[in-house]
Parts: sequence; structure tokens; C-alpha cells
Amino acid sequence: MNAPAAPAPSRVETLAFLGLLAGGCAIAFAPIFVRLSDAGPVASAFWRTALAAPLLWIWALRADPSPVRVSAGPLIGAGIFFACDLGVWHWSILYTSVANSTLLANLAPIFVTLAGWVLWRQRVTRVFLVGMVTAIAGMFILVGPNFALGGTRLAGDALGALTAVFYAGYMLSIKSARDAGASTARLMAWSTTITAVALLPVAALSPQPMLPQGAWGWAVLAGLALVSQVLGQGLIAYAFAHLPASLSSVSLLIQPVMAALFAWALFGEAIGLPQFVGGAVVLAGIWLAKRGS
Repeated sequence: MNAPAAPAPSRVETLAFLGLLAGGCAIAFAPIFVRLSDAGPVASAFWRTALAAPLLWIWALRADPSPVRVSAGPLIGAGIFFACDLGVWHWSILYTSVANSTLLANLAPIFVTLAGWVLWRQRVTRVFLVGMVTAIAGMFILVGPNFALGGTRLAGDALGALTAVFYAGYMLSIKSARDAGASTARLMAWSTTITAVALLPVAALSPQPMLPQGAWGWAVLAGLALVSQVLGQGLIAYAFAHLPASLSSVSLLIQPVMAALFAWALFGEAIGLPQFVGGAVVLAGIWLAKRGS
């Protein structure tokens, strides 16, 4: 007797998954904007959220005039974790390659899945685990030839790994807020505002340029805010309401693949056969994880 076929994903789930991948591609531009910015790394993180917050509040007030009351915990957690994520990651981008920093920041699925298993006893299928391991293995193939052996590049790699912990906390927080009924618009407006407030004193006190030097610098920061924060994080927050956190975090591994391609095109960072093979393995892992979620 044949086993019953798995239910087909709904149209909303399919749109959420496509939106998630599009959001990952939009976020992949973030390290490019940070490299191009003439403001400091933490200052760039602050301006990314400070410039995005007014637009997100306009969206929230128009799209969700009667918001659902949600506990402040997940909203504050999302903002604080994202502030730590951006601040640490932007330093990592300056010390190591775009591919390395993005790879290590996207090891968050390990922490997301572990947290779901340890804290909430969420079960994961073997197919999902195979997909997650495959995607992570593909990322190491992607940037393996560029791994640093010491010096500032090693420090940048360490900061990239620390970013993954904060990134996992951010994803779990927005998943909690979305499950509690928070709209995408309200969640993005609150979390982005909290992130900007948390980053302001750190950016102001850091030994780095706080303001860009001219119109080009402001244009770069505006692109960072619009593409990576409003579009990228907005699509991800929407997707998290309709997809499991574990699948969402693994699917975002498309980000280092695209970031490596962008860095190769714009900055000449090395990309060869190992990078192409690694990218293909990452995409295969995402496909497996989606099948097994």
C-alpha cells in the first residue's frame, strides 16, 4: 500500500518562501553597502535603522491602524538582538572578506534549531537535518579557500561567528512576536526603532566617523536602509509568520551565496570552482530543508 502523499504547500506558504529568498538576496547587499560607506561600521548600522524607522512607522500606521496588543518582550528582544547583530557584523565585514563574514553570520540555523529543540522540544525531521547540514557544508566549501589563519582576518572571522548567536536570537524573537499576532509592519517599526536607539550611544562613542562625508555617503546609507532593512528584513518578518523558524533560518543561507557573487563582481574578491560548487550545495541544502520541514 502506497504511503499518502504529503500535503501540498498553500499559496500563502509558497509566497512566504519566495519572499524569504528575496529577503535573503536583499540582505546580501548589506555588506556591499557597508564596504562602500565612509561612515564607521557601527555608525553605518545606526543609520541603516535610523533612516529606515520613519518609513516603517508610516507603513505601520497606514497598514495597521488598530494593532494587536503583543507582549513587549519579543519586540524588545528583537531590537536588542538585532543591534548586537548589526554592530558586531559590520566590524567583521571590515576585518575579513565579505564571503567569510556573511558565511559565519549565517551559521545561525544551528543555534535556532538547537534552541527550538532544547527550549521548546520542537522535533525536526531527518530530511530537514540532512538539508541543514548540507547547506552549512556548502557554505564552508564556498569560502573555504579564503579562511584566515591569523591576524585581523581571524578576528573578523570570530566576530562573524559571534554575529550568528545574536542573529539566531533576533530570528527567534521575531518568530515569537509574529506567532503572538504582531503584524509585519508593527514588528519592523518597533524592532528597528529599538535597534536604532540601542546603537546610537555606541556609534557616537566609537572611534570612527559618525557622519558620511557627502552626498555619495548618504546615498550609500539610504540604500542600506531601503534595500537591506525595509525590503530585506520586511520580507523576512512576513515570511516568519507563515514558515517554521528552522526552515526560515536555513533558507536564508542563500544570503552568503549572493553576497559572495556581489563581492566578486564589485570588489574582485576571489570566486572560482569551489565557490560555484559551494553555492550549488547551499541551494541543494535549502531545497532539502524545505522538503523536510
